Amino acid sequence: MNSDFIQTTMWWISVIELPALAGLFMLIWSLTRELAAFGLDVARTYAPSVQVRELELRLTSHLLRIEAKLDATALKAERLTAKEEQS
Repeated sequence: MNSDFIQTTMWWISVIELPALAGLFMLIWSLTRELAAFGLDVARTYAPSVQVRELELRLTSHLLRIEAKLDATALKAERLTAKEEQS
């Protein structure tokens, strides 16, 4: 009885489990390589550096305009508070 169980288990491992695990390993290995290649391709082609630089320049100029408006508003507020203190 014990010998039959061991033989059946060994047969199962050698005929079913090992090929299934090898196939699963190869599938995971190939998917990992394909995913890495796809990630590299996306990183290279998704947003060209020229477009990123253009967007950065647009954002920077917009932020500088906002800062200038805030500075002008702060100067006006200082003048008003200075006039109120003098009065």
